[in-house]
Amino acid sequence: MFRLSRYMRELLHPTPVRRGRPSGPVVIWNLIRRCNLNCIHCYSLSADVDFPGELGTDEVFRVMDDLRAFGVPVLILSGGEPLLRPDIFEISRRARGLGFYLGLSTNGALIDAAMADRIAEVGYYYVGISLDGIGAVHDAFRRVPGCFDASLAALRLLRDRGIKVGIRFTVTERNVDSLEPLLDLMEEERIDKFYLSHFVYAGRGRRYRADDAAHRTTRRVMDLLFERCWRHVSQGRPSEFVTGNNDADAVYFLQWVRRHFPGREAHIRAHLEAWGGNASGVAVANIDNLGNVHPDTFWWHYDLGNVRRRPFSEIWQDLSDPVLAGLRRRPRPVKGRCGRCPMLAICNGNTRIRAFEQTGDPWAEDPACYLTDAELGLLEETAGA
Repeated sequence: MFRLSRYMRELLHPTPVRRGRPSGPVVIWNLIRRCNLNCIHCYSLSADVDFPGELGTDEVFRVMDDLRAFGVPVLILSGGEPLLRPDIFEISRRARGLGFYLGLSTNGALIDAAMADRIAEVGYYYVGISLDGIGAVHDAFRRVPGCFDASLAALRLLRDRGIKVGIRFTVTERNVDSLEPLLDLMEEERIDKFYLSHFVYAGRGRRYRADDAAHRTTRRVMDLLFERCWRHVSQGRPSEFVTGNNDADAVYFLQWVRRHFPGREAHIRAHLEAWGGNASGVAVANIDNLGNVHPDTFWWHYDLGNVRRRPFSEIWQDLSDPVLAGLRRRPRPVKGRCGRCPMLAICNGNTRIRAFEQTGDPWAEDPACYLTDAELGLLEETAGA
């Protein structure tokens, strides 16, 4: 995850560079696969049916104890739709009692006033609600009429109860024109956070690779996001803008800094290198509804182990798995343009699952890197060879 607001604030209020990551990874846990919606880009292939073999409450508690002892600082509860799980609030209260920074990722369509009260009582640090556009655009992506109105109502209910809420938006060629209206909506509704996710070819999303935002479109999207974020930062607003699933965003941001704040480029680059780019298999992990552990949420076809058979703490430290070992290497053993790139220390090879889905090789170059060879410094490297 690239925390754009944080680095833009560095332009106004520089801070010392700090290196190092938390002792344990952020864990995104898909507690349930069932979902009340049927989204066209769903990575977990969820549907409104029960899926057999999911972890029971006691099993979830046992895994949470291991996660906390292992030093996992952040737990994000997801699905499917996590609010369909009957014990979701029991699990959540236990997680809060263990001291996790606890988040909830939901489509929001099930949240009425009574549900909002229960969410507020738990004390989640953050609730993210996915919107793919305004009105009919969102409903078409989610394939349920009226779900935009329900999700917007949920944002308002949670906001009015003092809960930190955010809009999660996955950009594709089908909905790219919705970005600016959603950013306007964020401002109008006083929403705390905007998370822009780039498209990843996983789950149901494999069928829609042609909808991935083309490089030119991605640049336009990021230019718009930079402009809006800078407006908020320069006005002193506490809002947050973040992006995910394309760590080339950080390199593109460095180009923006070079044009607008050339005197700050070295400082920002040092901060970006300390951040270190893609963290899949390093500082981000996923547990699915059956207890399988993955490098992140988009690697559901690749299991590192199962928490019913081995503790997460053992699985995560077992580098006999070649993919996990490769993700931990610095630099990663990436190939092609990624392997030659002078910006590798910033993006860390970008999103490996996208390369894997397209080529069958997890170390091939990421096809979604939208910077030119000149911007990356590859032309200078070739000229000097």
